[in-house]
Amino acid sequence: MRIALVGAGSMGIIIGAYLTRDGHDVELFDSYKANVQALQKNGAKVVHLEEENTFTIPVKAYTTDKMSGIYDLVLLTTKQTANPVVLPALLPHLSEDSMVCALQNGIPEPAVAEVIGDARTIGGAMMFGGTWLEPGVSAETSNFESFKRSAFELGEVGRPATPRLQEVAKILQSVGGTVMMDNLMEVKWTKLCVNSCGSGMSAALGCTFGEAVENKKSLVCQAFIVKECLEVCHAEGYKMVDTGAADFETFYWTNREEMRYVMDTLRAMWNNLPTGKASMLQDLEKKQKSEIDYIDGHVATYGRKHGIATPFCDKVVELVKEAEARGGVNDISYISRFDELLVGYEDMYS
Repeated sequence: MRIALVGAGSMGIIIGAYLTRDGHDVELFDSYKANVQALQKNGAKVVHLEEENTFTIPVKAYTTDKMSGIYDLVLLTTKQTANPVVLPALLPHLSEDSMVCALQNGIPEPAVAEVIGDARTIGGAMMFGGTWLEPGVSAETSNFESFKRSAFELGEVGRPATPRLQEVAKILQSVGGTVMMDNLMEVKWTKLCVNSCGSGMSAALGCTFGEAVENKKSLVCQAFIVKECLEVCHAEGYKMVDTGAADFETFYWTNREEMRYVMDTLRAMWNNLPTGKASMLQDLEKKQKSEIDYIDGHVATYGRKHGIATPFCDKVVELVKEAEARGGVNDISYISRFDELLVGYEDMYS
């Protein structure tokens, strides 16, 4: 099977390296020329917390304008912000039987299907963390055993699992544990919730995931963000799922005792990725546009659709867009911008 991996960033380098190492015919494409040049010269390097699992392997890497011929499978790992350009450019390289697997943050499947077509669109969620270190080098920030057990969750859009999905799942097993789901959108909403609280606060405060939960005020904000995500998810007609780290359906809190449970669980969950930081923060550090409109902004947009207030998601979007506008990165002191939303809950972080 001829595979194109489009978006060789923090996650794409990891996926492409593992697929190549396992003998798959995969080409890595990226718009960042320095990254492509490093991949061509030095190969793809995957750094692990456990040094014995770090490796480097030669890969086939090109700029996105060098795609040629027809690909049987496209693994889409770009930011959603790139979709308006990337998706139309894929069309000449797809047959009627080609598959495009959207492994992107947020819920991109409907927009991908509008361009690619429902029949060629597969969705998925990446359940591991990655941090881009430098051109050609990415750190896999999840626990290695967890990564090999649960790296991807895949599903058809609006259909049960199919034989073609099994084929893609088998390929991705070369990277890490892959599970096929019949409830893709519920999985995606759960992953969106995870990203909205952890990645959203990491980007808004310019800090790692560990720092975002060790700051008590930030942790309180994340509990509110989870609640907003649940309310909007339910309004859309979905329920959240158990990620293995937590059953997010149990996170709808109504009192301080339940809120503390959510906070404690979030702290334990994100402390498994203490040094990781949001890809959106990495975008800000590189003075690039982030995906905030597709993460916390997605929750806020659908909240407005259903008349549900999302003040904490709104504030995250506001802070990230301020950083984008000035070409900089916020710091932990920006947590004070949430104070007006936390009136009456000072006891939860003081």
